[in-house]
Amino acid sequence: MKYIQRFRTRLAFLVLLAAGLFTIQAQAQDADPRLQDMVLGKADAPITIIEYASLTCPHCAAFHADTLPAIKKEFIDTGKAKLIFRDFPLDQLAFTGAILARCAGPDRYFTYLDVLFAQQRQWATAKDPLGALRQIARLGGMPAEQFDKCLSDKTLGDYILAQRVEGNQKFNVNSTPSLIINGKLEPGAAALDELRKKLNALAK
Repeated sequence: MKYIQRFRTRLAFLVLLAAGLFTIQAQAQDADPRLQDMVLGKADAPITIIEYASLTCPHCAAFHADTLPAIKKEFIDTGKAKLIFRDFPLDQLAFTGAILARCAGPDRYFTYLDVLFAQQRQWATAKDPLGALRQIARLGGMPAEQFDKCLSDKTLGDYILAQRVEGNQKFNVNSTPSLIINGKLEPGAAALDELRKKLNALAK
């Protein structure tokens, strides 16, 4: 499938353009609400957690199912921390899933993200994964025409890949999930107790 094959070529090209890529990324944010950091929590929270994840990464799905709900309840909902989600697609399917979530817009972004992680095994291993994503989009109230239009939206796709390039070059992210906690890289899926301990230390 030509659409699948373009991912690595496109990513490699953007890496070569990285010097000017982040300026373009910032300009795009002003024009399109889909092209911005997606944030859970209060803007002035003292702890900033940046999560780099791939929607086809099983460890990322486990983090969202087993760890993030407790972190959200204890730290995000209480105003101690905010979480910024940034895409780090490891393959074309993760890239397409990221397009679907962002295409939904800021108000529905995390709802789609939750569904994509919860149903990861079904759509990521389907015989027709693109069709499975279209079905998720439809059930979420997004017409197939809108989803297909987003797939061909170069600005949206470049923004998602720019997040991956920036994560690698700015924070040395090379695996998922990776957390940046107040600027410090924490690679891998940390156990809840370990992550809770680190956040409690920063919250004092």
